[in-house]
Amino acid sequence: MVGESLGISMIKMWIEGIFYPLRCPLCQNLIKGGKLELCDLCKNKIEKISEPRCKRCGRPIRLKEQEFCYDCQKKNHVYKEGTAIYLYKEEIRKAVHRMKFQNQRIYAKIFGRIMAEEAEEKIRMWGVEAVIPVPMYRKKQKVRGYNQAELLAKEVAEQLNLPLICDFVMRVRNTRPQKELEGKARENNLKKAFIITKNDVKLRKILIVDDIYTTGSTVDAVADVLKKYGIEEIYFLSLCIGGSKEG
Repeated sequence: MVGESLGISMIKMWIEGIFYPLRCPLCQNLIKGGKLELCDLCKNKIEKISEPRCKRCGRPIRLKEQEFCYDCQKKNHVYKEGTAIYLYKEEIRKAVHRMKFQNQRIYAKIFGRIMAEEAEEKIRMWGVEAVIPVPMYRKKQKVRGYNQAELLAKEVAEQLNLPLICDFVMRVRNTRPQKELEGKARENNLKKAFIITKNDVKLRKILIVDDIYTTGSTVDAVADVLKKYGIEEIYFLSLCIGGSKEG
């Protein structure tokens, strides 16, 4: 039965490869060999965030003597620390849009692997015990068909051999898109948006995974309910992060 299932899966992948050939998430060119990765050109073209970085949210800062970015100097976050892989601009912005709104969920496997590879050392240092995605409102997820944050979290958890818990936190309010709001309106938009659904999870350190981090309001809102539940330390990992207001 196992061999039969594997054979069917291989045939399915072969057929999908013919009718839906794998394209690079960034440039949209066909990827030779059908590997789940960026094409060679884009690997060298797109720049990952490097030091100096904010010690709280991980976004790039100008001076290595500086500890925190402008945003984190002005705001006390609920989460303890976080990191991201790319600045949210240009090619990566378009790729994320296709992943979220054009059913290119296969991109989540590519980006999730990159996230795990780039952030593994930091995640191990944090001592994370489980991974949770930022939840999507159920009706919204039903319309879209998937939650891109959950797909990214699944890949990160698999690559790092960590438990994935998707039903620990639930989004109970269909909030406005955060990109439409500014400042305090972002925080108010997420008040009472999330609840804890399980009472039997015994963890001390959790990693929240999302696709985009802008001001941290969403991560903080999820971290807040986790803190009230008793989770001691909450960290985050996002594929992209917006630039600081100072830059």
